[in-house]
Amino acid sequence: MKKNTTSPTPAQTPGDAALARRRWLQWAGAAAAATQGAAFTGLAQGQAQAPSPPRSGEPPRLALLIGNRDYPEGEDLPPIHKNVRDLRAVLERRGFEVTQGLDLDLAAARAATAAFAAKVRAAPPDATVLFYFSGHGAQVDAENLLVSARVSPKARPDALARGSLTLTRDVIGELPQRPNGLTIAIIDACRTSLRDVAGGDGLNQVEAPRGCLIAFATGAGKPAIAPADDTRNTFYTASLVKLLEGASDEISFSDLFRLVKLDVQNVMLNHPVPLLRQFAQFPFIAENTQVTRRLAPLPPPEAAVTSAPAPARFASRDEAADWALLEAAVWPAEIAKLATDFLKNHPGSRLAGSAEVARAGANEAASILRRRDVRLFRTAFQPTTEVPETELVKAGRGDKDAAARLARAYGRDGEKFDASRYEGWLQFAAALGNGIASYELALHYRRVGQPLLAAQYEARARELGYTPPPSLDNSRK
Repeated sequence: MKKNTTSPTPAQTPGDAALARRRWLQWAGAAAAATQGAAFTGLAQGQAQAPSPPRSGEPPRLALLIGNRDYPEGEDLPPIHKNVRDLRAVLERRGFEVTQGLDLDLAAARAATAAFAAKVRAAPPDATVLFYFSGHGAQVDAENLLVSARVSPKARPDALARGSLTLTRDVIGELPQRPNGLTIAIIDACRTSLRDVAGGDGLNQVEAPRGCLIAFATGAGKPAIAPADDTRNTFYTASLVKLLEGASDEISFSDLFRLVKLDVQNVMLNHPVPLLRQFAQFPFIAENTQVTRRLAPLPPPEAAVTSAPAPARFASRDEAADWALLEAAVWPAEIAKLATDFLKNHPGSRLAGSAEVARAGANEAASILRRRDVRLFRTAFQPTTEVPETELVKAGRGDKDAAARLARAYGRDGEKFDASRYEGWLQFAAALGNGIASYELALHYRRVGQPLLAAQYEARARELGYTPPPSLDNSRK
């Protein structure tokens, strides 16, 4: 896609501008109070930043980037500082206020996340929040670890656990849940096993809390490749920076990360080096977002009155009508056809990237629904009072997490128990790559006395890289 970092954005009304000014004044005062005494030390080449006015008329965009290059025993990661520099630059162009920390030990990393969490709590509940970690990652007792600088990723599991941030407790758990906002966590971490690459013991699958999107550079239990060159980015961050710079302003953050996933796969599967093709990364996304945010922020309040009107989102009424049809579709085969037609009829659309994402996800979903081991039919995609239509829209585009949430709406804890729908949606979610759903289905089949199916779906969960917590794992023995 053509690079466009200065694309105009929709104009605001004077009332919008006044509301944005009030929101900023309220947030700035709260942020100043929250960060007094919370500034953190030990940030090599990166300092905590005092709150500064948001660049746009929308809620603040806040980001914390942590990049650890410095590891012992020959485990240094040369691209990491460039990752942080390049990502910071493009995020600032997208309206983020960015704080960074390089080569942080555990104490400094915890101080950084605590100060950032305080800033987030002081921000409006609909703010956009982004956390990024690049460095070594590991898994101990089903817990994902972000390894601190100067801690060997080859250390014993207990030493790793003592010297690392935990993704769920120290990062996601520290940030307040904000269903009306958007929280993004990006983990571009080394995913090699504690034993060996073939061991399949990389980071674990997770489920995102409400309002959150978690993006991993590669699939659970798989390695991510870091070039031994400090003038290059890692593969995942290279694609992320490229698409943040060049994607249409109309693309949502959700679609952005799916475009990054497709780009990483394409680059690595077609790489001239055979070993890189062998270890091609397939990025993993866990999403439970409730709002849609496009890449371009709204313009600053002071520009709202003087700026020229922005171009229309659509070039024609036909394009707008075709997009409305695509956006409303829920059946995967129909979505795939409508997306293909949209791209054919409107190749220059500002929403072409979103149509590409819809087509790719729907094609995968449609292929899965043709399988005999997935008993989910078109009637399951009809909106009902039990399930939100928004979840059906996501599931029809191949969202494995939405499929699992739909299954639970029909489970014993849902409003209306339906064993057939519960099993069908979990089968669909597992086929889309949700290892947690696969393990949940295994436990269900074990409870209802179907040991062969239980064993099949437990094996599938482990193939997908999901390691259940020790207590849950032991309960089945």
